[in-house]
Amino acid sequence: MSSKHSVFSGEFTCIQRCVYRWSACWKRLYDTKDVGGSVTVCARVSMRSARTLRQVQVAVTVQRSLHHQHPPPPARSAGIVGAPFCKGQSRGGVEDGPERIRTAGLQRRLQQLGCAVKDYGNLTFEDMSPDEPMGLLKSVRAVGAANQKLSEAVRAVKEDGHTAVMLGGDHSLAIGSIHGHSAAVGELSVVWVDAHADINTPLTTYTGNIHGQPVSYLLHELRSKVPVLPNFSWLKPCVSAADVVFIGLRDVDPAEHYILKMLGVKTFSMSEVDQLGVARVMEETCDYLSARGKKPIHLSYDIDAIDPSVAPATGTPVVGGLTYREGVYITEHLCQTGLLSAVDLVEVNPLRGQTEEDVRSTVSTAVDLLLGCFGRVREGNHLPDYRLPDP
Repeated sequence: MSSKHSVFSGEFTCIQRCVYRWSACWKRLYDTKDVGGSVTVCARVSMRSARTLRQVQVAVTVQRSLHHQHPPPPARSAGIVGAPFCKGQSRGGVEDGPERIRTAGLQRRLQQLGCAVKDYGNLTFEDMSPDEPMGLLKSVRAVGAANQKLSEAVRAVKEDGHTAVMLGGDHSLAIGSIHGHSAAVGELSVVWVDAHADINTPLTTYTGNIHGQPVSYLLHELRSKVPVLPNFSWLKPCVSAADVVFIGLRDVDPAEHYILKMLGVKTFSMSEVDQLGVARVMEETCDYLSARGKKPIHLSYDIDAIDPSVAPATGTPVVGGLTYREGVYITEHLCQTGLLSAVDLVEVNPLRGQTEEDVRSTVSTAVDLLLGCFGRVREGNHLPDYRLPDP
């Protein structure tokens, strides 16, 4: 038996012994009498029983700390793909997101964590003009072609052995990112962190913007609800509704709400985040996903999940979002699972900030979210081979 197992065994035996002794003491400690319909409890507490209780408390505390202690995450390598694409929505500027995130020092700071980094550069996307609407749907051909190219790129990153990092760009790009990830590794769990559910179908959308629809294109259960679209013949649904968890929702359309309830999708709106706290939300998220098997996790993170007081430079900000601390905790927790296999960071739009400080705060938050995905923790980090210098 290993020393680690010996520690667990010893602590567990201690707990059993202490609980047994305390149970025996408990029976002797209290005499309960019914007096005139009321209950009088007469306690006879001895110093020995008090010491026994303290032993139980200490032993349980040790056992809990061992149970919840996460092992250090495995060494990671990041494969970065920039997708400067804005046609999934109507506001220009989001195509500048990848370069602003890079110039904020993403690669250097990942390397400081001991993470190997390969930057595959930015994808270039063909101009599809004229790209006439199909009913309400806008820029269908451009979105389809861009996502096909992104799918191939993400698949290549995964086949090279990296954790894929897709820098958007708008959230329609999750279609290609998740499809390419699945093509490389098979079945996935998806954690979708967003103010919006992005699960409208082409027939329920109010705006026609495909960045509000990507989840419906990816789910097996909604295949019959998505019509045949130009430049989307390559796409086959690749995710089951039971393998998706939404976190941070606070602006959900009626049709989206119906779909989520109809399919029984696991969701944590901001109401649940407020009620439970982010630590409980993440514990329940990981328990829920792992109950269906430990699949690679794809984290699709829209910066508008973060409250606009922290990340205002985005296309569709919604008040009442995640705090900086809550947002970073999500990435830290998923990293500690050892299952995080790909990350999207989307909807950073430098043109939507009112001031340069708005842009800086949004970009800095995006970088910190990504660092959390690769092992940065707020207590501090050091490289595994670090040694104190001798005089």
